[in-house]
Amino acid sequence: MTDVTSAKTARRSHHWRRDVTELAALFTAVAVADAIANLIGHQPDGPYLLIASAVALAVTAAFHTWWARRHSHAPPPTRNDIISDSDSLSHRTDAAATVLVTTPTAAGPALSPEGTVLWRMRTTVRDIPGSLAALCVALARHRVDILTLQTHPLAEGTVDEFLLRAPAPLQAQQLSRAISAAGGGSTWIERADAHDLVDAPTRILGLATRAALDAAELPLALRQLLGRCTIHSLPTVSITGRATGETAPAEGMPAETVMRLRDPSGGAITIERPYLPFTPTEFARARALVELDARLGPRAPRSKQVLTLPEGNEITVRRADGSDVEAARAMHDRCSEHTLRLRYHGPVRDADRYLDHLLSPRFGRTLAAQTASGRLVALGHLLWDGDETEVALLVEDEWQCRGIGSELLGRLVTLAIEAGCESVYAVTQASNTGMVAAMRALSLPLDYQIEEGTLVITARLDATPVRSLPPYEQAGR
Repeated sequence: MTDVTSAKTARRSHHWRRDVTELAALFTAVAVADAIANLIGHQPDGPYLLIASAVALAVTAAFHTWWARRHSHAPPPTRNDIISDSDSLSHRTDAAATVLVTTPTAAGPALSPEGTVLWRMRTTVRDIPGSLAALCVALARHRVDILTLQTHPLAEGTVDEFLLRAPAPLQAQQLSRAISAAGGGSTWIERADAHDLVDAPTRILGLATRAALDAAELPLALRQLLGRCTIHSLPTVSITGRATGETAPAEGMPAETVMRLRDPSGGAITIERPYLPFTPTEFARARALVELDARLGPRAPRSKQVLTLPEGNEITVRRADGSDVEAARAMHDRCSEHTLRLRYHGPVRDADRYLDHLLSPRFGRTLAAQTASGRLVALGHLLWDGDETEVALLVEDEWQCRGIGSELLGRLVTLAIEAGCESVYAVTQASNTGMVAAMRALSLPLDYQIEEGTLVITARLDATPVRSLPPYEQAGR
C-alpha cells in the first residue's frame, strides 16, 4: 500500500509541473505569435503567411496529442482495469501464492479500523478472466476492503479466499447475497480477528517451525492451517492391544470433506470439515506438514523449571514423552489402588496399558514433576479429543496435598489457552476432592455434569487471558 501511495503522490506532482510548463509555453507562444503578426502582417503576402502558420500549428498540435496518448502522457489505467488484469493473472499463478488487493470504495473515504469488523470469506467462481473483478466490484459497492486474497485452483473453477474489512453494520447475509449476485457459489463466511492479518506464507512457515520444535504441535498446526475442523489420531493398535486396521496410503487420501494422512508414528490422521470441502492446495499443505514431522522423528522441548513447594522441597516440572514410560510405570507401582482407580476409572491392572497412549505427543501434551533425585512423582495430561480437550492428573500418594496437582493443572490450562481451546474438561468422581478443588482453584467458569457416578467438570476458557508460558514451553516458541 505504501508503494501505491508513493506512486499517486509522484503522479500528482508530475501533473502539476507539467501543467505549469504547458501554461508557460502557451503564453510564450502567444507572445511570439503576436510579434510575428506585427512583423509580417503589414507585408503584401502577410495574411497568407499567417494562415499557413495557423495550419502548420494545428497539424503540429494534433500530432503532439496523438503522440502523447501513445507514450508517456497516456492517462493511467483505471482501478477496474488493474483488477481485471490481476484476476487473469491470479487465477493462473501457483495455488500457494497470496495476492494482496485493496478494492476501491464506491463512495466516501477509505474505511478506518474503527467501526469495522474483519471477515474471512471463501467462495467458488468460474476460472475465467473478469470473475474476480466482478467480486471486487460487488465488495466495493458495500465499502468492503480486501486485505488478503488466496486462490485455490480446482479441476473446474477456482476457490477464492478473502480476508475482508467491512463496515460494522454490514451483516454476513448481505455480504453473501452480494457475492452470489456477482457469480460466487458455495460461499462461506465467518468472523476473523487480528491474528488472521498475517499473510499465508508467513503463517504457514510459523506453523512448520512450531511443528519442527515439538511433535505435539502437529495436530494443532493442522487445525490452524485448515481452520475449524476435527482431527483424530487413529493408532494401528488399540490400548488393549488389538489391531485396529487403521492406515492410510503413503501419499494420503483426499476426499471432499474428509482427509486421511499416514501418521508417522503409526496409524492414520483423519481430518474432517463437514461445512467446507478441502481443496487440493490445502491437502498438499497438510501432507507437507505431516512429511516434515515424519522426517524429524520424536522430539519435545527439553527445558525445565524448578519449583519450591510450601514445605521447602524442590521439584522440577518438564515435558514428558515416550521416553518416560518406564519411569511412569514405576510411579504406578508406588501408587495405591485407590489413587489409580480415581485416575483411570477402571481396573487397576490395566493402568500401565494407557501410558503409551498418554505419553505420545500425537494425542496431547504431558507435564511431569520429578524430585531432585530424578524420581517421577506426578503426571499431568492435556489430551486432544476431537473438538474437545481433556485434562487429567496423577500424583503419587506421598506427594499429594502439596500443591503439585494444582501447579500442573494451571500450566496445562495455560497450554490449552495458548493452543486456542475454548474449554477443557476433567473426568473424575465426586469423591476425588483433590481434583475438584484443583479445578475450582482455576477461578474459571465451571460446568458440572454427573453421569452414572462419573463427574465431568468443564472449565470454559473463552476470553481468558493467557498467562506467561513456563520457560520449558517458551523455548519452543
